[in-house]
Amino acid sequence: MSTDAPDDQPSESATKAEPEARAEAATPSAPEPGPAAGASRAGAGVRTGVAKLGWSRREPGSRRFPRITRSIARPEGGGRAAAGDAPAPARQWPVLLVLSLTALGLILTAFDITRIGTMLIGVALLVGAGLRWALPSVGMLAVRSRFTDLATYSVLGAAIVLLALMQQPHPWVELPFLDRTLHFTVD
Repeated sequence: MSTDAPDDQPSESATKAEPEARAEAATPSAPEPGPAAGASRAGAGVRTGVAKLGWSRREPGSRRFPRITRSIARPEGGGRAAAGDAPAPARQWPVLLVLSLTALGLILTAFDITRIGTMLIGVALLVGAGLRWALPSVGMLAVRSRFTDLATYSVLGAAIVLLALMQQPHPWVELPFLDRTLHFTVD
């Protein structure tokens, strides 16, 4: 295979390798940490890889965020609900409570007690909203920010409970606006 590049211009592979060589020469080489140093080789590899590319976390004096996100921040309140030495169910009791109430509601719905079962599912979401609001750390119940979780759990829980109360036949609550809307969309 012959190259058509003139002799006075470097080949394409040489021009690509040249900036990498300059970046390596510009970055000071740190000694490789040993196993006794306790440093993570994966973390060191990421740092040297970023340095080779000429990127830094933030430029001095810049307010811009880095181009590459290296981790995802845990949601506010996303820490363990119990101490780290406690067994897993004790650490995640808020989400287990919400899931247990939801499972009980689904079982009641399966046994044809639909109104109570559906209401229990909505109440489980409202309990989740209450736990998210009241407790500083709720484990895996914290999915997003506290405000977003509260809004999502509250709105969905209230809507499910309201629709369960309006369930036909013989609704326990009658709201004419929602009743007309439902009949308009179904009929």
